[in-house]
Amino acid sequence: MYNYYLEEGFPFSAGKLEKLKCFLDTCGLDYDGQISYSVMACSLDGKVLAAGSCCQNVLKCLAVSEACQGQGFLNIIMAKLISNAHTQGYSHLFLFTKPVYTDIFKELGFYSIINTGKIEFMENIPGGIHAYLEEEQAKCPPLTDGICAGAIVMNANPFTLGHLHLIEQARKSCDRLHVFVLSEDTPPFPAADRLALVRENCCGLPQVYVHGGSEYLISHTTFPDYFMKDKHAAFTANGELDLLLFSVYFKEAFHISKRFVGEEPFCPVTRAYNQQMREILPSHGIQVCVLPRYAVQGVPVSATRVRQHYFQRDLDSIAPLVPEPTFNYLKRRMNL
Repeated sequence: MYNYYLEEGFPFSAGKLEKLKCFLDTCGLDYDGQISYSVMACSLDGKVLAAGSCCQNVLKCLAVSEACQGQGFLNIIMAKLISNAHTQGYSHLFLFTKPVYTDIFKELGFYSIINTGKIEFMENIPGGIHAYLEEEQAKCPPLTDGICAGAIVMNANPFTLGHLHLIEQARKSCDRLHVFVLSEDTPPFPAADRLALVRENCCGLPQVYVHGGSEYLISHTTFPDYFMKDKHAAFTANGELDLLLFSVYFKEAFHISKRFVGEEPFCPVTRAYNQQMREILPSHGIQVCVLPRYAVQGVPVSATRVRQHYFQRDLDSIAPLVPEPTFNYLKRRMNL
């Protein structure tokens, strides 16, 4: 093994960041935009030999130079990443990789969740996804024969009258509705707050069950695409991964036969993902139901619009767009 030293960044910036980016480029990887910690193993003359990064509990951008492969550098980088994650309070870790590297990460203590042929999604706890699903199942009464269960997956950043309308309309088309709230902290509202707001706004709606989405539902905004140079292909691969995972695990656990989405007049990314749903989910026995968006004065309500008013501290414009619990939450956040 080369003589080496370690450099850590929380994350790196300036020259060290450029040094890491250049190294990753030589390994065929991009630097991921969502990173909180990085570590590099460098030779005594400053050349990068291996590197790795993470964002909270997701490991990213792992690479070892061709000359150093098989010399234990991946183990060194992984040990530092895991140690940093534990220091931050994370013990349940995840990573995305190319399937060709699956066996390497299995040797380092990771277990496969799902393999699409293009992407391998792994975790360091065996059966972690089954434990999560069993815990969420236990919050719902047992299903009886003939029950039609539906699902909505939402970010709710924040929860609007549009979300409430979608839930109420979807519930009319099924006997039981499961609402999964994505778990990543997407600004400006923390995941815990978003989940609490969905639960508060849905309180009292019959046969509506709200679940924290956990790390097993993957937003296109947080999917790490650093190992795929073609970003359009990466977006498509992300959708395939997310929908296959939903079909294999969530459908079976909750006996879901319908998934509901609102029409998407604004965001082309979400519109493309909804189209993927229509192409993929029916082959797994899940009907995709697209419902009209709730509108105020002819304009569809969106969380994006609410966030714009929030940043402008315009409560008067927010009031017609959100239910009372959300309005009160935003008012508190503005210290008004």
